[in-house]
Amino acid sequence: MTSGLRWRIFVLQIGLIGILGFVSGFAFWGSNFATSTVHDQLAAQQIYFPAAGSPAIASLPKADAAAMTPYAGQELLTGQQAEIYANNFINVHLSEIGGGQTYSQLSTAAQAAPTNTKLAGEVATIFKGTTLRSMLLNAYGWGQIGQFAGYAAIGLAVATFAVFGAFVFEVFSLMTSRKKESTRRVLPATATRAQGVA
Repeated sequence: MTSGLRWRIFVLQIGLIGILGFVSGFAFWGSNFATSTVHDQLAAQQIYFPAAGSPAIASLPKADAAAMTPYAGQELLTGQQAEIYANNFINVHLSEIGGGQTYSQLSTAAQAAPTNTKLAGEVATIFKGTTLRSMLLNAYGWGQIGQFAGYAAIGLAVATFAVFGAFVFEVFSLMTSRKKESTRRVLPATATRAQGVA
């Protein structure tokens, strides 16, 4: 390998180490920011899962109760918990209140019957529940982004160390080859001097 090519490889490796290291650090920061923000915002709401064996869980459909049970009694602090609470608890109750109808459908019906106070109450409850559910699902989405950013950060860190390892290997190879070349130059000169003395 020529000296010019070797220096181009060194420059490329140093550039890759810098770029991969920066992007890895940024991904770690992004992961931490998203995860901690989701945690802090959810903690401020002080939402708790119903206790294990409580009627609130027992009355749910079997699949929803099974999804809720591992978190029973816990405070809602993660995006994963937010998804379970939104889809397997709030959504079940929203379906029961509105008879399976969405807020939009119930609101349209309430506008057509403005004197129906029962329907107006259902619309208000569905609106509040749907809003809370969407906020929790938003927290879940950001929690997932934080998680994936963490995975990307780990992958980029591994790539950074791999390129750094290759760089160290190249430097070591260069030093070894230069040492061999200097040894080859010294040996013939020593042999020539020895022959002249003889």
